[in-house]
Amino acid sequence: MVGEWATRRRRAEQVKVERLQRVPSARTLARWLTTGRDHLTKAETLTLAAVEDGLPELVEACEAIRAVQTMVREMVPDRLEGWLTRASASLVASFTRGIDQDQSAARATSTLPWSNGQTEGQITKLKLVKRQMCGRRKIDLLQACLIGHTP
Repeated sequence: MVGEWATRRRRAEQVKVERLQRVPSARTLARWLTTGRDHLTKAETLTLAAVEDGLPELVEACEAIRAVQTMVREMVPDRLEGWLTRASASLVASFTRGIDQDQSAARATSTLPWSNGQTEGQITKLKLVKRQMCGRRKIDLLQACLIGHTP
C-alpha cells in the first residue's frame, strides 16, 4: 500500500516536459504571480520560474504592484513619489500614469479612514440582480428581489 501511494505521489510531482512547453494563459499567470509560492504545485512553480527567467520585465512589474499594495495597506503615502519614478519604467507604466494624474486621490487612499467598499458592494449586488432579471420587465419584481423577497 505504501509503495503504491509513494509511486502515485512521485508520478504526480513529476514535471512533464509538455506541460512546461505549453504557454499558460494571462489569467493563469496572473493567478500564479499573486499566489504565494508555497500554495502552487511543483509544476506550476517550475513553469512560473521559467516564465520569470524569460521575462525579467514581468518580475519587475510584479514587484512594483506588490510595493504599491504594501504602501496602501501600511498607509505610507510618503513612498508614492519614489514608487512612481521606479514603476513608470516598467510594464505598469500606464497604471502609474493614471496614478500620477490624480496623486491626491492616491494619497487619500493611504491617509483617510473612509472606504468606498460598501457602496461598491451595493452597486455590484444591484447589477447582479439586474442581469438575473433580464427578460422580466416588471418593476415590482425587481423591487422584491432587491429588498430580499424572491417571488
